[in-house]
Amino acid sequence: MSTAALNRIKKKLPERIAQVRGTRSQRQFARDLGVFQQNVNRYENGTTPHTDFLITLANKESVSLDWLLLGKGRMRRR
Repeated sequence: MSTAALNRIKKKLPERIAQVRGTRSQRQFARDLGVFQQNVNRYENGTTPHTDFLITLANKESVSLDWLLLGKGRMRRR
C-alpha cells in the first residue's frame, strides 16, 4: 500500500469514530467506553488513537476493526 493510500485511509478514521459515537456527546461516549473525553476529542480531530482505545471501542460498541481502521466491510459485527 502506498503512503498516499495509507494517508487517505487514516484521514477517515476520525469520521468513523464520530459515526460510532452517533448522537451521544463526546462526554457520554467517553463514559460509555471508560476513557477520558479529551481523548475522544483528540481522536475525532485527527490524533492517531492508541491501540487500547481502538480495541475497547470495537469491543464495547460491537464495531468491526476492519471497518473502523480501513473502512472495509460492515460497521457492526454480527
